Amino acid sequence: MKAGIVGATGYGGIELFRLLTSHSQIDALTLFSSSQAGEYFEDIYNQLNVDGKHQLEDLNPEKMKEDLDVIFLATPAGVSSNLTPKLVGGHAKVIDLSGDLRLKDSSTYEKWYKKEPAPGSLLDQTTYGLPEWNKEAIEKADVIANPGCYPTAALLGLGPVVEGQLADPSSIVIDAKSGVSGAGKNPNPITHFAHTQENFQIYKVNKHQHIPEVEQQLKQWNPEAKPITFSTHLVPMTRGIMATIYLSLNEDFSTQDLLDRYTSYYESHPFVRVREEGEFPCTKDVYGSNYCDIGLTVDERTRRVTIVSVIDNLMKGAASQAVQNMNLLFGYEEREGLPLLPTYP
Repeated sequence: MKAGIVGATGYGGIELFRLLTSHSQIDALTLFSSSQAGEYFEDIYNQLNVDGKHQLEDLNPEKMKEDLDVIFLATPAGVSSNLTPKLVGGHAKVIDLSGDLRLKDSSTYEKWYKKEPAPGSLLDQTTYGLPEWNKEAIEKADVIANPGCYPTAALLGLGPVVEGQLADPSSIVIDAKSGVSGAGKNPNPITHFAHTQENFQIYKVNKHQHIPEVEQQLKQWNPEAKPITFSTHLVPMTRGIMATIYLSLNEDFSTQDLLDRYTSYYESHPFVRVREEGEFPCTKDVYGSNYCDIGLTVDERTRRVTIVSVIDNLMKGAASQAVQNMNLLFGYEEREGLPLLPTYP
Protein backbone atom coordinates (compact mmCIF):
# COMPACT_ATOMS: atom_id res chain seq x y z
CA MET A 1 0.00 0.00 0.00
CA LYS A 2 1.08 3.53 -0.80
CA ALA A 3 -0.35 6.16 1.55
CA GLY A 4 -0.25 9.93 1.55
CA ILE A 5 -0.86 12.46 4.32
CA VAL A 6 -1.94 15.98 3.43
CA GLY A 7 -1.30 18.37 6.31
CA ALA A 8 1.39 16.13 7.75
CA THR A 9 2.91 18.77 10.03
CA GLY A 10 -0.21 19.30 12.18
CA TYR A 11 -0.91 17.29 15.32
CA GLY A 12 -3.24 14.89 13.49
CA GLY A 13 -0.71 14.45 10.69
CA ILE A 14 2.07 13.68 13.15
CA GLU A 15 0.01 10.92 14.76
CA LEU A 16 -0.91 9.50 11.35
CA PHE A 17 2.79 9.40 10.47
CA ARG A 18 3.61 7.59 13.72
CA LEU A 19 0.91 4.98 13.16
CA LEU A 20 1.38 4.41 9.43
CA THR A 21 5.15 3.97 9.64
CA SER A 22 4.57 0.90 11.83
CA HIS A 23 1.60 -0.45 9.83
CA SER A 24 2.47 -3.78 8.21
CA GLN A 25 0.54 -3.03 5.02
CA ILE A 26 2.08 0.40 4.26
CA ASP A 27 5.09 0.12 1.96
CA ALA A 28 5.48 3.80 1.09
CA LEU A 29 4.39 6.98 2.83
CA THR A 30 4.34 10.37 1.10
CA LEU A 31 3.87 13.56 3.08
CA PHE A 32 2.36 16.76 1.71
CA SER A 33 2.38 20.30 3.04
CA SER A 34 1.31 23.44 1.20
CA SER A 35 3.19 25.69 3.62
CA GLN A 36 6.41 23.72 4.21
CA ALA A 37 6.97 21.88 0.92
CA GLY A 38 10.64 21.10 0.34
CA GLU A 39 11.48 20.76 4.00
CA TYR A 40 12.21 17.42 5.64
CA PHE A 41 9.58 16.19 8.07
CA GLU A 42 12.16 14.73 10.46
CA ASP A 43 14.02 18.07 10.60
CA ILE A 44 10.84 19.66 11.93
CA TYR A 45 10.12 16.79 14.32
CA ASN A 46 13.49 15.31 15.28
CA GLN A 47 11.92 12.76 17.61
CA LEU A 48 10.39 11.00 14.57
CA ASN A 49 13.71 10.48 12.77
CA VAL A 50 14.04 6.70 12.80
CA ASP A 51 14.43 5.32 9.30
CA GLY A 52 15.50 7.95 6.78
CA LYS A 53 13.87 11.27 6.00
CA HIS A 54 10.66 12.25 4.24
CA GLN A 55 10.71 15.42 2.18
CA LEU A 56 7.44 17.30 2.28
CA GLU A 57 5.90 17.57 -1.17
CA ASP A 58 3.58 20.11 -2.73
CA LEU A 59 0.12 19.03 -3.79
CA ASN A 60 -0.42 17.49 -7.22
CA PRO A 61 -3.95 16.03 -7.10
CA GLU A 62 -3.89 14.39 -10.53
CA LYS A 63 -0.71 12.51 -9.71
CA MET A 64 -1.72 11.75 -6.12
CA LYS A 65 -5.03 10.13 -6.97
CA GLU A 66 -3.38 7.68 -9.39
CA ASP A 67 -0.10 6.96 -7.57
CA LEU A 68 -1.48 6.44 -4.07
CA ASP A 69 -3.85 3.84 -2.63
CA VAL A 70 -5.14 5.99 0.22
CA ILE A 71 -4.93 9.69 1.00
CA PHE A 72 -5.48 11.11 4.49
CA LEU A 73 -6.51 14.75 4.69
CA ALA A 74 -5.40 16.13 8.07
CA THR A 75 -6.28 19.69 7.10
CA PRO A 76 -8.11 22.64 8.64
CA ALA A 77 -11.79 23.15 7.83
CA GLY A 78 -12.33 24.63 4.40
CA VAL A 79 -9.42 22.86 2.68
CA SER A 80 -10.72 19.39 1.90
CA SER A 81 -14.03 20.71 0.55
CA ASN A 82 -12.00 22.15 -2.32
CA LEU A 83 -9.29 19.49 -2.51
CA THR A 84 -11.28 16.26 -2.27
CA PRO A 85 -13.21 16.77 -5.55
CA LYS A 86 -9.82 16.84 -7.28
CA LEU A 87 -8.76 13.57 -5.62
CA VAL A 88 -11.82 11.41 -6.29
CA GLY A 89 -12.38 9.43 -9.47
CA GLY A 90 -8.90 7.95 -9.54
CA HIS A 91 -7.24 4.98 -7.87
CA ALA A 92 -6.94 6.42 -4.35
CA LYS A 93 -9.44 6.23 -1.52
CA VAL A 94 -9.80 9.39 0.57
CA ILE A 95 -10.15 9.66 4.35
CA ASP A 96 -10.88 13.22 5.49
CA LEU A 97 -10.11 14.13 9.11
CA SER A 98 -11.55 17.64 8.86
CA GLY A 99 -15.21 18.54 9.28
CA ASP A 100 -15.79 19.44 5.63
CA LEU A 101 -17.52 16.22 4.57
CA ARG A 102 -19.36 15.15 7.70
CA LEU A 103 -22.55 17.16 7.32
CA LYS A 104 -24.87 16.06 4.53
CA ASP A 105 -26.74 19.37 4.39
CA SER A 106 -24.69 22.14 2.74
CA SER A 107 -26.61 24.97 4.38
CA THR A 108 -25.98 23.47 7.82
CA TYR A 109 -22.25 23.37 7.08
CA GLU A 110 -22.27 27.02 5.97
CA LYS A 111 -24.14 28.06 9.11
CA TRP A 112 -21.85 26.33 11.59
CA TYR A 113 -18.46 26.44 9.83
CA LYS A 114 -18.86 29.83 8.08
CA LYS A 115 -17.22 28.42 4.94
CA GLU A 116 -18.20 27.33 1.46
CA PRO A 117 -19.46 23.72 1.52
CA ALA A 118 -18.22 20.82 -0.57
CA PRO A 119 -20.21 19.96 -3.72
CA GLY A 120 -23.43 18.10 -3.00
CA SER A 121 -22.41 15.26 -5.31
CA LEU A 122 -19.32 14.68 -3.16
CA LEU A 123 -21.29 14.78 0.09
CA ASP A 124 -23.71 12.20 -1.34
CA GLN A 125 -20.90 9.70 -1.91
CA THR A 126 -19.15 10.29 1.41
CA THR A 127 -19.51 7.75 4.23
CA TYR A 128 -19.47 8.80 7.88
CA GLY A 129 -16.62 6.85 9.43
CA LEU A 130 -17.81 5.83 12.89
CA PRO A 131 -16.61 2.19 12.71
CA GLU A 132 -18.63 0.79 15.60
CA TRP A 133 -21.88 1.96 14.01
CA ASN A 134 -21.23 2.14 10.27
CA LYS A 135 -18.84 -0.72 9.53
CA GLU A 136 -20.57 -2.19 6.47
CA ALA A 137 -20.81 1.15 4.67
CA ILE A 138 -17.18 1.97 5.49
CA GLU A 139 -16.00 -1.29 3.94
CA LYS A 140 -17.56 -0.26 0.60
CA ALA A 141 -16.66 3.44 0.63
CA ASP A 142 -14.47 5.55 -1.65
CA VAL A 143 -14.55 8.68 0.53
CA ILE A 144 -14.77 8.59 4.32
CA ALA A 145 -15.51 11.51 6.64
CA ASN A 146 -13.65 10.75 9.85
CA PRO A 147 -15.82 11.82 12.82
CA GLY A 148 -14.88 14.75 15.01
CA CYS A 149 -13.28 14.19 18.40
CA TYR A 150 -16.19 15.37 20.54
CA PRO A 151 -18.79 13.54 18.41
CA THR A 152 -16.81 10.30 18.64
CA ALA A 153 -16.87 10.35 22.43
CA ALA A 154 -20.48 11.52 22.61
CA LEU A 155 -21.94 9.19 19.99
CA LEU A 156 -20.21 6.07 21.26
CA GLY A 157 -21.59 6.90 24.68
CA LEU A 158 -25.10 7.58 23.40
CA GLY A 159 -25.49 4.94 20.69
CA PRO A 160 -26.97 1.97 22.60
CA VAL A 161 -29.63 4.03 24.40
CA VAL A 162 -30.60 6.32 21.51
CA GLU A 163 -30.58 3.71 18.75
CA GLY A 164 -32.44 1.34 21.06
CA GLN A 165 -34.96 4.12 21.81
CA LEU A 166 -34.55 3.59 25.53
CA ALA A 167 -34.46 7.29 26.38
CA ASP A 168 -36.17 10.59 25.65
CA PRO A 169 -34.16 12.05 22.73
CA SER A 170 -35.18 15.60 23.69
CA SER A 171 -33.48 15.33 27.09
CA ILE A 172 -29.84 14.94 25.97
CA VAL A 173 -27.25 17.14 27.67
CA ILE A 174 -23.56 16.66 26.82
CA ASP A 175 -20.93 18.29 29.02
CA ALA A 176 -17.54 17.73 27.39
CA LYS A 177 -13.96 18.67 28.25
CA SER A 178 -10.86 18.54 26.05
CA GLY A 179 -7.12 19.03 26.27
CA VAL A 180 -5.48 21.89 24.38
CA SER A 181 -4.17 19.76 21.49
CA GLY A 182 -7.75 19.71 20.20
CA ALA A 183 -7.27 23.35 19.18
CA GLY A 184 -4.49 22.39 16.76
CA LYS A 185 -0.81 23.30 16.50
CA ASN A 186 -1.08 26.99 15.67
CA PRO A 187 -0.87 29.07 18.86
CA ASN A 188 -3.61 31.43 19.94
CA PRO A 189 -4.35 33.46 23.10
CA ILE A 190 -6.80 30.88 24.45
CA THR A 191 -4.29 28.02 24.34
CA HIS A 192 -1.30 30.08 25.50
CA PHE A 193 0.35 28.39 28.51
CA ALA A 194 -0.06 31.44 30.74
CA HIS A 195 -3.81 31.45 30.05
CA THR A 196 -4.52 27.72 30.06
CA GLN A 197 -2.38 26.58 32.99
CA GLU A 198 -4.39 26.44 36.25
CA ASN A 199 -7.47 27.56 34.33
CA PHE A 200 -10.75 25.97 33.28
CA GLN A 201 -12.76 27.56 30.50
CA ILE A 202 -15.99 27.01 28.60
CA TYR A 203 -15.91 28.02 24.93
CA LYS A 204 -18.13 28.20 21.83
CA VAL A 205 -21.23 28.14 24.04
CA ASN A 206 -24.15 26.85 21.93
CA LYS A 207 -22.00 27.50 18.85
CA HIS A 208 -19.62 24.54 18.57
CA GLN A 209 -19.45 23.20 15.01
CA HIS A 210 -19.68 19.60 16.26
CA ILE A 211 -23.25 20.11 17.48
CA PRO A 212 -24.92 19.46 14.09
CA GLU A 213 -22.67 16.43 13.52
CA VAL A 214 -23.92 14.79 16.70
CA GLU A 215 -27.53 15.73 15.93
CA GLN A 216 -27.28 14.33 12.40
CA GLN A 217 -26.27 10.90 13.70
CA LEU A 218 -28.83 10.95 16.51
CA LYS A 219 -31.58 11.52 13.94
CA GLN A 220 -30.39 8.52 11.96
CA TRP A 221 -30.73 6.40 15.08
CA ASN A 222 -34.02 7.92 16.16
CA PRO A 223 -36.03 10.21 13.84
CA GLU A 224 -37.63 11.75 16.93
CA ALA A 225 -34.28 13.15 18.09
CA LYS A 226 -34.34 16.85 18.96
CA PRO A 227 -31.65 19.56 19.22
CA ILE A 228 -29.21 18.82 22.02
CA THR A 229 -27.50 20.88 24.71
CA PHE A 230 -23.77 20.51 24.09
CA SER A 231 -21.11 22.39 26.07
CA THR A 232 -17.35 22.24 25.55
CA HIS A 233 -14.59 23.16 27.98
CA LEU A 234 -10.82 23.54 27.75
CA VAL A 235 -8.79 21.93 30.53
CA PRO A 236 -5.05 22.34 31.20
CA MET A 237 -3.84 19.04 29.77
CA THR A 238 -2.42 18.10 26.38
CA ARG A 239 -4.63 15.18 25.32
CA GLY A 240 -7.94 13.66 26.18
CA ILE A 241 -11.69 14.17 26.05
CA MET A 242 -14.27 13.35 28.68
CA ALA A 243 -17.92 13.60 27.68
CA THR A 244 -20.33 13.44 30.60
CA ILE A 245 -23.79 12.82 29.16
CA TYR A 246 -27.19 13.08 30.82
CA LEU A 247 -30.57 11.93 29.49
CA SER A 248 -33.93 10.70 30.75
CA LEU A 249 -34.91 7.05 30.38
CA ASN A 250 -38.29 5.90 29.06
CA GLU A 251 -38.52 3.02 31.53
CA ASP A 252 -37.21 2.03 34.94
CA PHE A 253 -33.92 0.48 33.85
CA SER A 254 -31.29 -0.37 36.42
CA THR A 255 -27.65 0.46 35.96
CA GLN A 256 -26.88 -3.20 35.32
CA ASP A 257 -29.67 -3.42 32.70
CA LEU A 258 -28.00 -0.70 30.65
CA LEU A 259 -24.47 -2.02 31.21
CA ASP A 260 -25.61 -5.39 29.90
CA ARG A 261 -26.96 -3.71 26.76
CA TYR A 262 -23.75 -1.75 26.23
CA THR A 263 -21.58 -4.80 26.80
CA SER A 264 -23.68 -6.87 24.43
CA TYR A 265 -23.49 -4.30 21.64
CA TYR A 266 -19.82 -3.44 21.95
CA GLU A 267 -18.46 -6.92 22.63
CA SER A 268 -17.69 -7.34 18.92
CA HIS A 269 -15.98 -3.95 18.70
CA PRO A 270 -12.42 -4.18 20.03
CA PHE A 271 -11.86 -0.50 20.74
CA VAL A 272 -14.80 0.20 23.05
CA ARG A 273 -14.44 -0.95 26.64
CA VAL A 274 -17.44 -0.86 28.99
CA ARG A 275 -16.74 -0.59 32.72
CA GLU A 276 -18.31 -2.62 35.48
CA GLU A 277 -21.02 -1.07 37.64
CA GLY A 278 -19.58 1.59 39.93
CA GLU A 279 -16.48 2.12 37.79
CA PHE A 280 -15.88 5.21 35.66
CA PRO A 281 -13.02 5.92 33.25
CA CYS A 282 -10.63 8.86 33.24
CA THR A 283 -8.73 10.32 30.28
CA LYS A 284 -5.42 8.70 31.29
CA ASP A 285 -7.07 5.31 30.80
CA VAL A 286 -7.06 5.79 27.02
CA TYR A 287 -4.01 8.06 26.58
CA GLY A 288 -2.18 7.36 23.31
CA SER A 289 -4.66 4.66 22.27
CA ASN A 290 -7.65 4.05 19.99
CA TYR A 291 -9.90 3.06 22.89
CA CYS A 292 -13.14 4.64 24.01
CA ASP A 293 -13.91 3.71 27.62
CA ILE A 294 -17.47 4.06 28.89
CA GLY A 295 -19.01 3.97 32.37
CA LEU A 296 -22.59 4.76 33.35
CA THR A 297 -25.03 4.88 36.22
CA VAL A 298 -28.80 5.26 36.55
CA ASP A 299 -30.25 7.64 39.13
CA GLU A 300 -33.41 5.80 40.10
CA ARG A 301 -34.78 8.91 41.86
CA THR A 302 -34.86 10.94 38.62
CA ARG A 303 -34.89 8.12 36.02
CA ARG A 304 -31.89 9.79 34.39
CA VAL A 305 -28.73 8.06 33.24
CA THR A 306 -25.27 9.57 33.48
CA ILE A 307 -22.83 8.27 30.87
CA VAL A 308 -19.08 8.99 30.99
CA SER A 309 -17.17 8.46 27.74
CA VAL A 310 -13.43 9.13 27.33
CA ILE A 311 -11.09 9.11 24.33
CA ASP A 312 -7.71 10.47 23.29
CA ASN A 313 -8.73 13.32 20.98
CA LEU A 314 -5.68 12.93 18.69
CA MET A 315 -6.12 9.17 18.43
CA LYS A 316 -9.69 7.79 18.57
CA GLY A 317 -10.80 11.36 17.95
CA ALA A 318 -8.64 11.71 14.83
CA ALA A 319 -5.62 9.72 13.60
CA SER A 320 -6.07 6.21 14.98
CA GLN A 321 -9.77 6.17 14.08
CA ALA A 322 -8.72 7.14 10.54
CA VAL A 323 -6.34 4.16 10.47
CA GLN A 324 -9.12 1.95 11.86
CA ASN A 325 -11.29 3.15 8.97
CA MET A 326 -8.49 2.39 6.52
CA ASN A 327 -8.22 -1.14 7.89
CA LEU A 328 -11.93 -1.73 7.34
CA LEU A 329 -11.82 -0.09 3.91
CA PHE A 330 -9.06 -2.39 2.64
CA GLY A 331 -10.10 -5.56 4.43
CA TYR A 332 -7.30 -5.64 7.02
CA GLU A 333 -7.71 -6.81 10.60
CA GLU A 334 -9.35 -3.91 12.43
CA ARG A 335 -6.57 -3.56 15.01
CA GLU A 336 -3.69 -3.68 12.52
CA GLY A 337 -1.11 -0.95 13.14
CA LEU A 338 -2.88 0.37 16.24
CA PRO A 339 -1.45 0.25 19.77
CA LEU A 340 -3.24 -2.33 21.89
CA LEU A 341 -2.31 -0.71 25.20
CA PRO A 342 -2.61 2.93 26.29
CA THR A 343 0.38 4.93 27.53
CA TYR A 344 0.50 5.35 31.31
CA PRO A 345 1.17 7.47 33.27
